Amino acid sequence: MVGNTTKFTNFLEPLFSQLTGLLCLAILISIIIIHHATRRRPVYLFDFACFKPGDSHKCTRETFFRQMRLPGTFTEESLAFQVKMLERSGLGESTYAPSSLLSVPMNSCMAEARKEAMDAVFSSVELLLIKTGVNASDIGIVIVNCSLFNPTPSLSAMVINRFGMREGVMSYSLGGMGCSAGLIAIDLAKQLLQVHKSTYAMVVSTENMTLNGYMGNNRSMLVTNSIFRMGGAAVLLSNIPADRRRSKYELVHTVRTHKGADSRSYGCVSQEEDADGTVGVALSKDLMAVAGEALKDNITTLGPLVLPLSEQFLFLITILKKKVFLMSGVKPYIPNFTRAFEHFCIHAGGRAVLDQLERSLGLSEWHMEPSRMTLYRFGNTSSSSLWYELAYAEAKGRICRGDRVWQIAFGSGFKCNSAVWRALRAVPPPAKSNHNPWMDEIGGFPVVVPKVATLASK
Repeated sequence: MVGNTTKFTNFLEPLFSQLTGLLCLAILISIIIIHHATRRRPVYLFDFACFKPGDSHKCTRETFFRQMRLPGTFTEESLAFQVKMLERSGLGESTYAPSSLLSVPMNSCMAEARKEAMDAVFSSVELLLIKTGVNASDIGIVIVNCSLFNPTPSLSAMVINRFGMREGVMSYSLGGMGCSAGLIAIDLAKQLLQVHKSTYAMVVSTENMTLNGYMGNNRSMLVTNSIFRMGGAAVLLSNIPADRRRSKYELVHTVRTHKGADSRSYGCVSQEEDADGTVGVALSKDLMAVAGEALKDNITTLGPLVLPLSEQFLFLITILKKKVFLMSGVKPYIPNFTRAFEHFCIHAGGRAVLDQLERSLGLSEWHMEPSRMTLYRFGNTSSSSLWYELAYAEAKGRICRGDRVWQIAFGSGFKCNSAVWRALRAVPPPAKSNHNPWMDEIGGFPVVVPKVATLASK
């Protein structure tokens, strides 16, 4: 009997061993399948292109002042105020405006607005397709953002029609989201690329001036006339693993902060009618304070994701002193973000915005150079300004492999949005055929921007 039991045991041992091995293999395969099904797919920035209008669109300060006199709707005080704003704006003599606002008389109509949109959007997309060599029919997602011009058919439909994209392409048009809408579009593209496998997402960012110049005399609405200019950019994102070696950057983080629940934040940038029924975009006196609060919330979320532990520890100590130990007089600790990023692309919203961000983040002139030079050369091109800034850093040959880039922008609502990129390779200064908007003149930058520029002719 004992012998039979021993034989039976000897028979079961290898069987149990095989079953155990098969079970372990099944568990391992299940873990691998679950991991591949749930892991976040890398999102690569294949390349981007910025629209550079022709010389016929040049808008010098003298041209601006002449054109503002044409409608005959401004008082002398309003004209003087706009000139003052322009002199202090940080804009140079070579920014661009649409032909509708440079013609005599000015021609602000729907047809001209469409023409401005097509010039900026189509030119950016054409350059992008040339730079990447990707066929328009291979693009699976199209997102176009423009805050103040939302025609029917939509801007994304215009792109699909112009470039003959496939019927199944997913398209989105984002409107009314201000200068930070470009990063919202990037975040939306990232979310879609996590769901849809092996495809390209194209993000196009622009703004439209033709129908949105303010012709009244409310000072809170006149500022936008002086700083907004014509521009646009197109970006190609990919989640195809094979594209990693050809792409420039990998998207590391996106952080979005929305303060719309607060009435003061919600109303600080608003498109509305003045007392005479003239439509314009009003800027509240609370704008800088609201922007500061939104920035604080955004970097509070972003900081732990990007800052080294030493910086996080110092920040935590300050919070504990104020909140737990109730120590008065403790100055807030501003983390050293230069330890987290090599390059900063801060939306070129205006000189005051850049000055405030430089102080708040403790950045050097070198770090601020792409933003200041973009403001000087192209003006405030709304959400596309971040790409002119990154193009500037590339044109200067500053991007090395592994470098981290922080893009940050503000927008109506009120919003503060960030995107963090890591360079997958060094980006050499562009050749003339590279279609970088700075390529013909980068040797002349940076320039000294005077605190107050003097109008050549008044």
